Amino acid sequence: MSAISPIAGLERDKTERAALPAAYLEERWYAAYTSANHEKRVAEQLGVRAMEHFLPVYESERRWKDRRVRLQMPLFPGYVFVRLALRERLRVLQAPGVARLVGCNGVPTALPEEEIEALKAGLADGVCAEPHPYLTTGRRARVKTGPLAGLEGILVRRKNRTRFIISLDLILRSVAVEVDVADLEPEWAGKTPTPPPVVFAKECRS
Repeated sequence: MSAISPIAGLERDKTERAALPAAYLEERWYAAYTSANHEKRVAEQLGVRAMEHFLPVYESERRWKDRRVRLQMPLFPGYVFVRLALRERLRVLQAPGVARLVGCNGVPTALPEEEIEALKAGLADGVCAEPHPYLTTGRRARVKTGPLAGLEGILVRRKNRTRFIISLDLILRSVAVEVDVADLEPEWAGKTPTPPPVVFAKECRS
């Protein structure tokens, strides 16, 4: 059996890469759907595999026997976000606890880059957030300043406080964050109003 020279192998790799769709080569954020209560284990496994990932958490107070304890809980239960090029997806799918990458018709769908990066920046900056029932209708606004700048969401009133609801339509999940009303502006400020995007009634998964 003849050996393949390094140069020939390099040329073949370039040819194979050129034949792949751009989405398979470009690193994007995807949602990995996990087994129940396996979010932290999946995040650990992705770390072992040197895969960039993001598991947003929040503090929840629970009663435990005769005392109360504060726990770090997943902000989006059942999901861990991972950044990868699709040609590397097997490295994620083979991690214990990963069920699939969320998408449609068997193809993983990338999440909006700006939404994930803004969430990362906001939580790192100490923005308070907690899960909220999935919400798509209401008074819409955009964050104009601060770590969440650029994010669009829905305003709700609760106990004399205004809360800003951010929804990830791909996974049909929402979170509520506390922001200063002065940091918000109407979503359509400065541009011609257009209808909101169509949201399907149920999650489309790969």
